[in-house]
Amino acid sequence: MATPDPDHTVDQLLARARAWAGADPDPATRAQLQRELDPADGGDAAAAAVLADRFDGTLEFGTAGLRGALGPGPNRMNRVVVTRAAAGLAAYLLEEGPAAGSGRGRLRVVVGYDARHLSLDFARDTAAVMAGAGIEAMVLPRALPTPVLAYAVRELGCAAGVMVTASHNPPEDNGYKVYLGDGSQIVSPADAAIAARIAEVGAHADVARSDAWTTLDEGLVDRYLDTVAGLAEDGPRDLAIVYTPLHGVGAEPVLQVLETAGFTAPSVVASQEQPDPDFPTVAFPNPEEPGAMDEALALAVRTGADLVVANDPDADRCAAAVPADTGWRLLRGDEIGALLAHHLMRRGRHGTWACSIVSSSLLARMAEAAGEPHAQTLTGFKWISRAEGLVFGYEEALGYCCDPEHVRDKDGVSALLLLCELAAQCKAEDRTLLDVLDDLAAAHGLHATDQVSVRVADLALIARAMTTLREEPPAALGGLAVEGVDDLAAGGDGLPPTDGLRYRLAGGARVVVRPSGTEPKVKAYLEVVVPVEDVAPGEDRTSAVAAARIAAATRLDALGADLRHRLGG
Repeated sequence: MATPDPDHTVDQLLARARAWAGADPDPATRAQLQRELDPADGGDAAAAAVLADRFDGTLEFGTAGLRGALGPGPNRMNRVVVTRAAAGLAAYLLEEGPAAGSGRGRLRVVVGYDARHLSLDFARDTAAVMAGAGIEAMVLPRALPTPVLAYAVRELGCAAGVMVTASHNPPEDNGYKVYLGDGSQIVSPADAAIAARIAEVGAHADVARSDAWTTLDEGLVDRYLDTVAGLAEDGPRDLAIVYTPLHGVGAEPVLQVLETAGFTAPSVVASQEQPDPDFPTVAFPNPEEPGAMDEALALAVRTGADLVVANDPDADRCAAAVPADTGWRLLRGDEIGALLAHHLMRRGRHGTWACSIVSSSLLARMAEAAGEPHAQTLTGFKWISRAEGLVFGYEEALGYCCDPEHVRDKDGVSALLLLCELAAQCKAEDRTLLDVLDDLAAAHGLHATDQVSVRVADLALIARAMTTLREEPPAALGGLAVEGVDDLAAGGDGLPPTDGLRYRLAGGARVVVRPSGTEPKVKAYLEVVVPVEDVAPGEDRTSAVAAARIAAATRLDALGADLRHRLGG
């Protein structure tokens, strides 16, 4: 077999890069590419390696749409890649739109965007391509939360919606999320069908465009905000709140919703209040990450707050912290999910209570006790939102769907409002959210969860780790016997096949191992269940719950250490 000529390979790479630069409509990425072309052309191996990565394949379109680092080349997020994606989506809608969308007259598409770098440009490019294809295109009036876009799809009777956002990814990233006419994110086989149409798109210059798209007025936003505020019922409103949008787009909608619902304006972290695509005060703009909420917690200490709440940059997730005996404590996503479900169950909501396979099993216990159906889905709201008869759904990664009739996706604004409402009710009764969690533990057993995440530089290591776990299944994890293993790649229990393994352990414990769908990580989701000892009527159960928490923490530590070792972390 002949050895490829490295000089010939570099020449081909340079030719592709020059052709791209000549067609790139964005002067910034065109100039960036030219700065890398010159040294690569001069024999600089490092510059050639950067170019090779930019042109090594094409950014893949899947159930998460597109997401990746900004920059020139087909393997990055840029205006050329977005234009092709929009053209492919338009072709798909024109062929399949009446079945996937409203089916009423001319197809309509609504486009939203957050405040990240190039989000507005990508939104306008998408609208222009849709209009050029003969589809009615509308763009939200300004940078807004992702749930506003999900709301708009259903409210406006659209065949599809596009949200330009990378959610809580680093500042150098952006993304492209697609919803179909039911207001849910795309799933298979729609993703593959759209990807096939994208692959058929010709040269960027040949894609039809039109400026006959419209910018929606604030009326649509006002209807969304009023709908969210209307979720709150009459009741106590005495609550000192600290809020941070983490440099994202949540501040204005959240403040408006809280005001409409009757809450006193929260204390907002000033350094993080305005949208800033560089996220200068946090290492990573994800409220789950250590340190991301430090400024909010410091403000809470200074102001004597009752509750800290936060959104991620596109405000589709909600995080919270509460005062505890040892200082402020961040609530886990599973804890917030249980609190919101408890709050809505007490109101008499009826329907299916759904969560992902990596979320706590507590919701299933709560639904069973209430005589309500429960559904378990694959990870991601594209699956949770499709649970039949959904009344509430959540995933442990701080995502909550509290009003599926209007927003069939996670919504950090509505979740934040309802959590504040519950906290205010507790305060009026001289109780706290932690007391509610203790109630749930006493009633259903203490369900404690944790996560092990191992980041890799080589994606092949993830496949190797999953293969090893399949071929050499452990007999025990963290000292707990493995009583059963479910290979999720085979499907079953009503779930489509997915790359993952679920270990059922002694004592009701559980471990799910899966590759991340958006990052170069392999993740393990841990849960242990510890019964809370019965106490005599009228006796304080605080010590019994505390003992269960200590036992649970010990088991989780052992599980975490075992999984890190097995996954190479």
